[in-house]
Amino acid sequence: MSYQVLARKWRPRTFHELVGQEHVQRALVNALDQGRLHHAYLFTGTRGVGKTTLARILAKCLNCTAKSHGDDGVTSTPCGQCDSCRAIDEGRFVDLIEVDAASRTKVEDTRELLDNVQYAPTQGRYKVYLIDEVHMLSTSSFNALLKTLEEPPPHVKFLLATTDPQKLPATVLSRCLQFTLKNMPPERIVTHLAKVLEAEGIGFEESALWLLGRAADGSMRDAMSLTDQAIAFGQGQVRHADVAAMLGTLDHRHVLALVEALADIDAPRLLAEIAQLAEQGPDFAAVLDDMTAVLHRLAVAQMVPDAVDNAHGDRETILALASRFTAEDVQLYYQIGIQGRGDMTHAPDLRTALEMTLLRMLAFRPQGVPQPARTPLPLCGAGGDGTPAAPAGGEGTPPAAASRDDNPASTDSSQPPEPEPPSGPAPVASAPQARVEADALPEPPPPWEELPVEMAAPLGEASPAPAEPQLQAQTQPEPQPEAAPPSMEERFPQPPADEPAPAPHDAPLHGHAPRHAPIQEMAVATEESDTAVLEAPERPSDAPAVKPEAQAATAEAASGERFSHDRWLDSFDALGLGGLTRNLAAHCVVEADDGNRLTLRLDPSQEAMNAEIHVRRVQEALAGIGIARQLVIEPGALPTQVETPRQRADRIAAERHAEAVAALHRDPHVKQLQETFGARLIESTVKPADLAPRA
Repeated sequence: MSYQVLARKWRPRTFHELVGQEHVQRALVNALDQGRLHHAYLFTGTRGVGKTTLARILAKCLNCTAKSHGDDGVTSTPCGQCDSCRAIDEGRFVDLIEVDAASRTKVEDTRELLDNVQYAPTQGRYKVYLIDEVHMLSTSSFNALLKTLEEPPPHVKFLLATTDPQKLPATVLSRCLQFTLKNMPPERIVTHLAKVLEAEGIGFEESALWLLGRAADGSMRDAMSLTDQAIAFGQGQVRHADVAAMLGTLDHRHVLALVEALADIDAPRLLAEIAQLAEQGPDFAAVLDDMTAVLHRLAVAQMVPDAVDNAHGDRETILALASRFTAEDVQLYYQIGIQGRGDMTHAPDLRTALEMTLLRMLAFRPQGVPQPARTPLPLCGAGGDGTPAAPAGGEGTPPAAASRDDNPASTDSSQPPEPEPPSGPAPVASAPQARVEADALPEPPPPWEELPVEMAAPLGEASPAPAEPQLQAQTQPEPQPEAAPPSMEERFPQPPADEPAPAPHDAPLHGHAPRHAPIQEMAVATEESDTAVLEAPERPSDAPAVKPEAQAATAEAASGERFSHDRWLDSFDALGLGGLTRNLAAHCVVEADDGNRLTLRLDPSQEAMNAEIHVRRVQEALAGIGIARQLVIEPGALPTQVETPRQRADRIAAERHAEAVAALHRDPHVKQLQETFGARLIESTVKPADLAPRA
């Protein structure tokens, strides 16, 4: 007996043997069981998904002659043993007329076909016309078919199949029941191929089946044909290496190796993998396309792990890789990959373009995060009402943006480099004194963006800002001859070179605790501050002006008391941190202090920032205010009853904003504008008065 290919040998013969297409199977089975049969069916879909197979199964259901099926004999479960079923399976059933419309496009062929429609079936119960690739018929052929297709004799059924339904006239589509067959996903193809190969007694590797499933591109018939070819290529075995060589496709494991090198920030390994790839002569543009596809799957895995497809059979590997990237890095790498794909046409060669694109990913990743990130999945949790919960404390923001949000433009956020101590023994409090003396200088106007003056304070109230220069001029003692006025560098200290300077327009309004009274009590607060300045006794010019936070921390260290979380909140601004270091510290709470070792608990969402350089800076800043400890920052769940400095600053900023908005709503001039002109107060543009530009 001659060899029968797998695609024909394993063609389904009943609805229950079908692989996939459950939506079509359910509709046809219910119609057959209930006797609600249409006279014309149209099956559409790509090649090899089962259009002709479904038509033949339906023809068997209509003509099965088994006595167990009742009087009419129509059934959804043909026996497969009667003469009609065997004749249809063998292709010799007289009343099943199969027409290839691609080879019979003329109107004469269609008229010849329709001349026999009026005659009763010879062998079966129904005369079934199966017209394959019906979209190839000419316009005249469609016109000749319309009347018969709309009102055929009761013993005639039309089964049409096409891969391009858009080419069919609307008059034909309206006369048929249309069923669209879906493409086969790789998972379903791999499962079916494994079942077939086990039944055939052929050894295989599952990874090889995944290569065949992806190469089939949704067609089960193509998958069967490729499997036949792989069996012949591998001498009766289906192996991964043989299938990859046969298909000429890139091994997906090389792409995953490149992504792992990105996760480890290992540029030498990245170039070594590309050099190894170059020996196989791949399409480097396709390599970059595969990498961007993997980055897309990583982003999906970080947000919705259950939605990650398993088209490559590597779902667990993708989930493991997703936890090694931050969400910002994945989005950045994807964008760079897309742009690099477009730049390949201008590169000297494709390998150079691929290498430069991957190196650009590492060069442009946020700096200050030397350790590979460990991201808990999923990134967005569900709130109590089922909606995604907003990340707390700036979670999910890019590190560069976090450095801007947590680096307010004030004298506390960046300090000038401390002068070197003299050669002789220096007093212990020299560093804190130098820091607090810089803090004691008159505050310069903050470099925030210029806001409208009418938004800075309620209308009708005198702004206290213009009076401050006159008040300082009246109360400030005469400068000593030997004391030079502060220079511009001292008044506006620059941040260290290794930390990014905050952009003026990006500086937040809640980077530190408020220094002034609420907006509605501004006048009273100004009068009280005037009295306090006038009554304050003069202090010696050589006595440093120490901040209350620094005084409390220094006194606490001198008394041997433990560093509490309340002291951490009070002295946070006195640390003078900036950039990523400030962002890291702002998400910490004090967990334990034994006098020698201070342990801070870090929000897990900021674990990627936990670098040794930032820990050292925080430790040095604590020592500068008298808290000399060995600092340890450990990520972990934060207690709910305490708040981090960032959460406290956000809360205070929200309260002050609400007070400013309420004051404006109470202002009579604002009310008059609203009543007269229909004005509307844009609450998002309201800023507290102490942050408004000064005269």
